[in-house]
Amino acid sequence: MKKTGRNEINMLEGPLLGKVFLFALPLMATNLLQMLYNAADMIIAGMSGVEGAIGAIGTCGAMINLILNIFSGFAIGTNVVVARNIGRGDEDATSRAVHTSLVMALLFGGICTAVGLFISRPLLRLLGDEGHILDLASLYTRIYFCGTPFLAVSNYMIAILRAKGDTRTPLYVLTGTGLLNVGMNLFFVLVLKMSVDGVAYATLIANAMNVLILGIVMIRDTGWCRLVLKKLRVDRAAMRDILRDGLPAGVQGALFSLSNMLIQSTIIGLNNAACPGGSAVIDGNAAATNLEGFAYVATNSVYQASVTFTSQHHGARKYKRVGSVMRCCYFVTALVALACTAILLIFREPLLHLYIGKAAQHPEAYRIATETAYTRFYVNVAPYVTLAFMEVGSGVLRGLGKSTLSTVISLLGSCAFRLLWIYLIFPLWPTLTMVYLSYPISWTLTAATHFTVSMIVRKRYMRMYPEPPAVSDDAFA
Repeated sequence: MKKTGRNEINMLEGPLLGKVFLFALPLMATNLLQMLYNAADMIIAGMSGVEGAIGAIGTCGAMINLILNIFSGFAIGTNVVVARNIGRGDEDATSRAVHTSLVMALLFGGICTAVGLFISRPLLRLLGDEGHILDLASLYTRIYFCGTPFLAVSNYMIAILRAKGDTRTPLYVLTGTGLLNVGMNLFFVLVLKMSVDGVAYATLIANAMNVLILGIVMIRDTGWCRLVLKKLRVDRAAMRDILRDGLPAGVQGALFSLSNMLIQSTIIGLNNAACPGGSAVIDGNAAATNLEGFAYVATNSVYQASVTFTSQHHGARKYKRVGSVMRCCYFVTALVALACTAILLIFREPLLHLYIGKAAQHPEAYRIATETAYTRFYVNVAPYVTLAFMEVGSGVLRGLGKSTLSTVISLLGSCAFRLLWIYLIFPLWPTLTMVYLSYPISWTLTAATHFTVSMIVRKRYMRMYPEPPAVSDDAFA
């Protein structure tokens, strides 16, 4: 049996609720810090005084995620496979999965760079970007995509650490490199007088430092997930398992981004109609979306916990405790989502002012931007708990080895629904409110389906692999 390291969590024994918190909180802090640094990118870019800088970065989000979500999905596959092998007590399979995944990360990152550089400007133009905003967005994405190999490898390294229950090391590393990112943002923008290009260069350098530091950590590791450079090769069985669990997640992420790109294009169209030559609607939507991202990454940490805890229990065939994992994760994610919703709604005005305060010197543009942001807050952020439940249900299904099923449910419940909404419902009432309503409705439908199907899958496994009665550990165990 694998020994638990100092920063690792024994997920298979004892009460679960405290361990879910212990796993999720450092991960949540890591994700929130990353979002804070991303927010700093946008805020500092706005400090450059270049008109449209914030909107340009905001319009890149969905398109960048289209590329990045593909290999991010494979990182989920790495998390599932490594955690499952740890749960089975298979040290050799764990090591092969670790080294195979890092080679895959480098390969996928290189592919993303090539694809991103090739399609970025045409795709941004297709979304509706034009003129100065198109030039700024194209410049930002070209530099950003040059750093995707670093981003891919660091994501996979973090996924490996999380699979063994270590969420503290990524927190420490990303805290340091994030502060470096902010410092370089300020230097490039305020000292060297750069704009979106300076912000992009700072992100690239910070991601490279992540790889360097995390690589040193994994080389010095004495456990099953130790990185040995001469073992870096592709193992066919490990790659097959990672692709089986990661490909559906990657496809889901890409298609989610496509649906979000359609919505982004719709919002750009509303902006062009409301303020020709300006970017008030785009700026307001970008600011609200960035702030909404803090709620997303906070709840996503519980999704990561549901994937990892369920995967280890699936590997150990402890399906009765999977029910406890579900209860704990739904409870924790509800608390997190409600807290984030309250904070964003209560402090919406000062938070938004950080992004669009400079627009106050143009009263009409400021009014449109704030109205746009408030509309997104009221429609999307208020019911955010439904997204949190959708994420946990998806994570449980992936942990149970049903990644494809989870993807199909998510694509039908979210992507397909949103596309139908934009093409059939939105034209009847072409307003921002109708655009945003597609999100909470799709979250609710998908969350209910994920929960129902995960319960069915778990019960089927319990019949296939009956366990002796377990002693209750309290705390939802």
